[in-house]
Amino acid sequence: MFFRPWSGVELDLLVDSLKSALLLLLSFDPELLEIVGVSLNVSFFSTLFAALFGLPAGFFIAFNTFRGKRLIMTCLNTLLALPTVVIGLVVYSLISRRGIFGPLELLYTQKAIIIGQIILIVPVVTTLTIAAISRIDQRYRKTALTLGATYYQMGWVIFLEARFGIMAALIAAFGRVIAEVGISMMLGGNAKGFTRTMTTAMALEYDKGEFVLAVALGLVLMTFAFLVNLVFHFLQGRLKSDAL
Repeated sequence: MFFRPWSGVELDLLVDSLKSALLLLLSFDPELLEIVGVSLNVSFFSTLFAALFGLPAGFFIAFNTFRGKRLIMTCLNTLLALPTVVIGLVVYSLISRRGIFGPLELLYTQKAIIIGQIILIVPVVTTLTIAAISRIDQRYRKTALTLGATYYQMGWVIFLEARFGIMAALIAAFGRVIAEVGISMMLGGNAKGFTRTMTTAMALEYDKGEFVLAVALGLVLMTFAFLVNLVFHFLQGRLKSDAL
């Protein structure tokens, strides 16, 4: 048999851990709130800066036809599957003491985590932005230009039409970074009160054999994941209804 039934001791451990985790959540434990706050802060700024890079890049690639466009799209699709450990290693080699940016002392700070996470989700924002803009009827662009709109005015019209798809891209990017662990662990160092995120704290508590905080953080992370997916599917539904 590949599986064996749970024993009473294991089941009691699970139930007790869930009860203790719920009590910890309801008591608004300061350590728990601190960890959640670090995660939200890092994920928010990572998504914000990734949007500043990814949205213009997505617009440019979607609007223009040029040599090498297919190659760029292939590279972006490849980067979507890039392991977080690889990103962590590359950024670590650049910002460590021996690295080019070593004098900036970025290693084991929130800034280092943000840099790594930006690299992780810029391809996500860019590719989903391209997909959102590509769904817009070409007649919108032609009509805007015919009526004398500038390139930037035409871009704004397309942005408004593709707003739900673009918002879905940002929501997907946020969901990607808030649940990642490799970059946060390698570049942040899991320092309490500074760079300890929900995922790295869960890994640490598991290694220590203390499951209460890990389960509580897992419940918070699952709640965020549920909300992110709920908003994402809502935006997808609005996008489909606009297309009809």
